[in-house]
Amino acid sequence: MKHFACGDVVSGCTAVFVGDTEDEILSLVAQHARKDHGLVDIPGELVAAVRGSIVTSAA
Repeated sequence: MKHFACGDVVSGCTAVFVGDTEDEILSLVAQHARKDHGLVDIPGELVAAVRGSIVTSAA
Protein backbone atom coordinates (compact mmCIF):
# COMPACT_ATOMS: atom_id res chain seq x y z
CA MET A 1 0.00 0.00 0.00
CA LYS A 2 1.28 3.46 -0.88
CA HIS A 3 0.50 6.76 0.85
CA PHE A 4 0.98 10.41 -0.03
CA ALA A 5 0.22 13.46 2.12
CA CYS A 6 -0.23 16.59 0.00
CA GLY A 7 1.02 18.71 2.89
CA ASP A 8 4.46 17.17 2.36
CA VAL A 9 4.61 19.15 -0.90
CA VAL A 10 2.02 21.94 -0.46
CA SER A 11 2.25 23.56 2.95
CA GLY A 12 -1.05 23.61 4.82
CA CYS A 13 -2.88 21.05 2.69
CA THR A 14 -4.36 18.20 4.73
CA ALA A 15 -5.33 15.85 1.87
CA VAL A 16 -3.99 12.30 2.11
CA PHE A 17 -4.10 9.67 -0.63
CA VAL A 18 -3.82 5.89 -0.41
CA GLY A 19 -3.46 3.48 -3.30
CA ASP A 20 -1.99 0.19 -4.42
CA THR A 21 0.36 1.70 -7.01
CA GLU A 22 2.30 4.90 -7.58
CA ASP A 23 0.27 5.50 -10.75
CA GLU A 24 -2.97 5.27 -8.77
CA ILE A 25 -1.67 7.83 -6.26
CA LEU A 26 -0.50 10.15 -9.07
CA SER A 27 -3.90 10.00 -10.74
CA LEU A 28 -5.69 10.89 -7.50
CA VAL A 29 -3.23 13.68 -6.75
CA ALA A 30 -3.62 15.14 -10.25
CA GLN A 31 -7.40 15.30 -9.77
CA HIS A 32 -6.89 16.92 -6.36
CA ALA A 33 -4.38 19.46 -7.75
CA ARG A 34 -6.85 20.54 -10.41
CA LYS A 35 -9.91 20.65 -8.16
CA ASP A 36 -8.53 21.95 -4.88
CA HIS A 37 -5.40 23.87 -5.90
CA GLY A 38 -6.63 25.24 -9.22
CA LEU A 39 -3.80 23.82 -11.32
CA VAL A 40 -4.62 23.42 -15.00
CA ASP A 41 -1.30 21.84 -15.97
CA ILE A 42 0.71 19.72 -13.57
CA PRO A 43 4.38 20.76 -13.82
CA GLY A 44 7.00 18.01 -14.07
CA GLU A 45 8.77 19.26 -10.97
CA LEU A 46 5.55 18.88 -8.97
CA VAL A 47 5.12 15.31 -10.22
CA ALA A 48 8.72 14.61 -9.20
CA ALA A 49 8.11 16.09 -5.72
CA VAL A 50 4.99 13.95 -5.31
CA ARG A 51 6.84 10.80 -6.47
CA GLY A 52 9.59 11.54 -3.96
CA SER A 53 7.07 11.90 -1.13
CA ILE A 54 5.07 8.70 -1.73
CA VAL A 55 5.76 6.17 1.01
CA THR A 56 5.15 2.43 0.95
CA SER A 57 3.82 0.75 4.07
CA ALA A 58 4.40 -2.87 4.97
CA ALA A 59 1.56 -5.22 4.09
